[in-house]
Order: sequence, then structure tokens, then C-alpha cells
Amino acid sequence: MIKNFDEVIERVRAFKEMKRCAVCMADEAAIGGAIEAEKLGLAWPIFVGHESEIKEELKKLGVDKDYEIIGVDEDSKAAEKVVELVREGNADFILKGHIETAVLMRAVVDKEKGLRTDKLMTHMSFEQMPTYHKLITITDGGMCMYPDVEQKQKIIENAVEIYRNLGYARPKVAVLSAVERVNPKMQSTVDAAELKRRNQEGIIKNCLVEGPISFDLAYKKGAAEIKGFESEVAGDPDILLVPDIQAGNILDKSFNFAGGGKMAGFIVGAKCLIVLTSRSASAEEKYYSIAMAALAQH
Repeated sequence: MIKNFDEVIERVRAFKEMKRCAVCMADEAAIGGAIEAEKLGLAWPIFVGHESEIKEELKKLGVDKDYEIIGVDEDSKAAEKVVELVREGNADFILKGHIETAVLMRAVVDKEKGLRTDKLMTHMSFEQMPTYHKLITITDGGMCMYPDVEQKQKIIENAVEIYRNLGYARPKVAVLSAVERVNPKMQSTVDAAELKRRNQEGIIKNCLVEGPISFDLAYKKGAAEIKGFESEVAGDPDILLVPDIQAGNILDKSFNFAGGGKMAGFIVGAKCLIVLTSRSASAEEKYYSIAMAALAQH
């Protein structure tokens, strides 16, 4: 169990070698996050983007280290370059800077020169909450808009694979809905029951799936006890599977802005992890995300 981001950073700093992070269209926040990550011993940055602007930002930060800077003026060319760095083994993962997600992902999914695999690409956010006892993941609030039950299974499998890399033998998955009983008129409950069945029958492996389950019962053991809902997952999930991108996005931002949480996030399912944070994300969120990516990809 990983309790907080400080523990993540401590683990990553123990690695013999730092991972290499390709920063695509490096801007102020991305550069700040990448520099802080390097100072903490988490990852070595390779900056791709407007060379003069990158150098100016490094100067403002008082940085005099000899970081590699690859001058590229067009967003599409920068996206192609960071993908090339990963493909050629010169970078371990990607950090999105000031570039539209669609432009970056177009290069990632390119059939000839991209990083596509046979997996569904999904987003995972990791939240450190003052009201919860360990890091908790929300998926998918950033990639899959309205996943059907087959896609939800793939979202779970992606998340479980990452958690296994993090050292969890059997992560707990709460498939969220508004209620705990199956209602044929509420598709999220039908999907949740089917995912639980697949888990019980060994189709979805290496995890414990519970659903449908409402957020309050998943997050607070006491709420589940009051309602008489018995489950190993209640009050202790590692992964929250949301019904759609809207629910995931709202829950993410509620945790982060209203709940006082700290957040990290990345896309999984490509040949490398892609650190993809909101444009409003702080440098802190970016270096937490770099730390999580480094640990998950170790």
C-alpha cells in the first residue's frame, strides 16, 4: 500500500538510474515540474519545443545545467519528436507541455511511427486525499468518453497492471454508480454487476471487483456499515472505476480543488506512459505525475 506521494518519491529516488522524460512543447509549468523532478532525483528531462523560450524559462529559474533541448517550432513536429525519442530508446516516457492533447495523441497512435499497442489507451489519476488512508485512483476521467462494458473491462485491466507494477498483489476495484442495486434502466449498474461476475469467474484477473457501489460506500467503511453493505472493497478501494468521462472529470477536480487533494495522472496503454495533466495543473502536480510514471514503469 502506498500512502502518499512522498513515499512514491522516496521509492523512485532509490533507483540506480533516473528515467528520462521527454517534455513535449515545454512551457513554464512543464519545465518547472520537470526541473523539480530532476532535482528530487526522479527523472532527467529532455526539452522539446521553442528553443529560445525554453532557454529563457531555464534562465528565469536560475538553472545552469546542461539539459538537452531539441528546438522544434511546430506542435505536430514536437509530438513526432518525443514519440521518436521513445521509439529509439532515448526517453522512457512523455510529459505533455503546451500542446493540444489531440495533436500529441495523433503522433502517439500513428500506425507507422507511433506508440500504439493492442491495448485500449486509458487515463489514470492518483489522488492523495486528507480524508483517505492511501493513494486512490480514478479511471477513466480523461480518455474514454462513454465506455461500454467491454471497454470498462479493459480500463480495469490497464489499472490493475499498473498497480501490480507498483507492488499490489490484488488491488481492490470499486465500480461506481449512484446506487448499490442493479437497475435495468441504469446502465452503469448493469455493467458493474457484469464486471463483478467476470472477476468472480476469473475473466478479470489479479484484482477484487465490487459493484455496483455508490461513492459514499466505497470511500467510507462507516457508510457501508450503516447501509448493511458488506464487502472487502467498501472503505478500502485502490481503484475507482467511473461510469463515464464526465463523472471521472468531476470527481477528479472535486478531490483536487474542493477536497484539498494532491493529484498525479498519466495515460496507459501505449508503449510508454504519457503524463497528461490539466492545463491548470501546477508544477507540483506535474512532478508528482513524473514520479508516479517513473515508479509505475520501473
